[in-house]
Amino acid sequence: MKVKNTVDVTVRKEVSETTYTEVARDDRLLPQIYDYLDTEKQFSRALFFYEAGLQQIMAKLEILNREFQYGNDRNPIESVKGRVKSEQSIVEKMKKKGLPMTISAMMSNIYDIAGVRVICPFISDVYQVARMLLSQKDISLVTMKDYIKQPKENGYRSLHLIVLVDVFFSEQMQKIPVEIQLRSIAMNCWASTEHQLRYKKDHVLTDDMQKELKRCAELMAEADQIMQELATDLLKED
Repeated sequence: MKVKNTVDVTVRKEVSETTYTEVARDDRLLPQIYDYLDTEKQFSRALFFYEAGLQQIMAKLEILNREFQYGNDRNPIESVKGRVKSEQSIVEKMKKKGLPMTISAMMSNIYDIAGVRVICPFISDVYQVARMLLSQKDISLVTMKDYIKQPKENGYRSLHLIVLVDVFFSEQMQKIPVEIQLRSIAMNCWASTEHQLRYKKDHVLTDDMQKELKRCAELMAEADQIMQELATDLLKED
């Protein structure tokens, strides 16, 4: 089932071609620590920087959320959740990537240690919130992956941003990487349900099951588009 795309919205900020690995050489970024991950004090210190970056992005989204609550007819932000990956999750990802178990390797290669998920009512809201964030001078875009315009093979849809946010500490400013995922309510409904099914360790999804999951994603995308068209028509009437 092919879903037509009538939403023509873009994130109006130039995407840097520089990868985070290259950007990480800048001395304004996270300090490079060469101790091994089993050095608890150094690992905790490294995670502190990611927590600070996460708090900065969460604060910005909370300000936008409150602003829309008080000054607008509707809010493009439905909900916001943030997290810092656990040590176990980080180690598993590094093993999967074949990386050495050092904190410097972690900082240079794992981009989603600090992550924020923003759920929006409509597709256009996803891009609107992304634009508002990227227009702020202390946020710079490293990479953007638009899985809404180009869904993953399994049907997954979302807008993924890797950004660097300025955080001021006692003696210096540092740029902290944070991953931001932005989805519509329909996209998040499918992604959350698919995650629950896929990660049942005592069950294996057959090819037919995966095809059904993708068909569900296409149905959700079609409903998402219809809701977007209705919202657009209503806004024209205002």
